Amino acid sequence: MAEPIKEQRGLFIVLDGVDGCGKSTQAELLCKSLGEGCEAGAQPLHLREPGSTELGERVRALLLDRGLDLGAEVETLLFAAARRQMLDELVAPALAAGRDVVCERFHPSTFAYQAVAGGLDPDAVLGLLMTWADTPSPDLIVLLMTHVDLATSRRGVATDRIEDKGVEFQRRVAEGYRIYATRDERVRSVDGARAIEEVARDVAAVVEAARGSFFP
Repeated sequence: MAEPIKEQRGLFIVLDGVDGCGKSTQAELLCKSLGEGCEAGAQPLHLREPGSTELGERVRALLLDRGLDLGAEVETLLFAAARRQMLDELVAPALAAGRDVVCERFHPSTFAYQAVAGGLDPDAVLGLLMTWADTPSPDLIVLLMTHVDLATSRRGVATDRIEDKGVEFQRRVAEGYRIYATRDERVRSVDGARAIEEVARDVAAVVEAARGSFFP
């Protein structure tokens, strides 16, 4: 007798990197690629972090508000709260329904921006995130590695409180991503400095390789 077909849950994919690395563009292209041939209710879910939920969008507005003076500790707690809400409200149900989830930013951002660039204890930050905002956990983390000067030129003029911290802060952020890549075996680094189509091709290849390892 043939074994019953097992239903596959969706794949949880994170795209991350410095401001201006191309996360949003690549997330849109990846969702389009993953959604080809899918029925309307099975299309990939594209999320941004913080955001996507009502709570997340309100937290995002606070974090980016130039009128507020927020320390790295406060930023970390706000990011964790928004992430927890997104995981419960959107990610878990989508994965259970068999939908792929593509999220812009996750733990690597908090590690790079608040821990390394912000001067917090990296292990303490990751401990908080892993305890309170890590279920469900990403299957794959794609870091778009782009030189800060190029990313800054792509991004243009700073438009929020975090971008206002300047290029030297972004250099520390980039170093944070490099460190994170050595600490998490789910990370795959992709050169984000190339043409959009080339980057998209490599991102898609990494995702399909990950799917094959999870669902052979």
